[in-house]
Amino acid sequence: MTESANSLTVLLERAAAGDAAANADLFEKIYPVLKKLARSQLRANRRGTICTTELVNEASLKLIGADHLGGLENRKHLVATAAQAMRHILVDHARKRNAQKRGGDWVRMDLDEGELSAQRLSEQVLGLEDAMQRLHVLDRRGHQVVELKFFGGCTISEIADVLGLSEGTVKAAWRKARAFLYSEMGTDG
Repeated sequence: MTESANSLTVLLERAAAGDAAANADLFEKIYPVLKKLARSQLRANRRGTICTTELVNEASLKLIGADHLGGLENRKHLVATAAQAMRHILVDHARKRNAQKRGGDWVRMDLDEGELSAQRLSEQVLGLEDAMQRLHVLDRRGHQVVELKFFGGCTISEIADVLGLSEGTVKAAWRKARAFLYSEMGTDG
């Protein structure tokens, strides 16, 4: 474990014990980690739904506000939990966007290509979420691998470390889960 990951683990332990100063230090330490995860989440041109800073801020509030930090054991657990929180935030934003598209907060306006692209992206995010839910029921390991790789931006090696699996097992789970998601979403992989 690196010194940075080790100090993060110590801060997580202190925060869980109720140390208010550790909570402040922890936010400073996890912000760059969350920023990296958010960039990974938004890399596939998701600008139409939410920006990186907004995603980081919402994830921070979700993690800190819901007292998730007290249950986190180490940096790996933080990354996995943050990836999951960010996925949920993106899905919530896509749902809101689709609700607005169907008449919520109705305002007449001309749509440009960027707006149409953002709407298609919202639909894709919701389609992916539906497929992820089906994957979770059928293949929990594959679901975890997709969440860490696609939403968390983790490498195969990092995923193997987080899940306690061999890299070969993670690669196989990634291929299987990815094929399932492509099939469910009706796209070619």
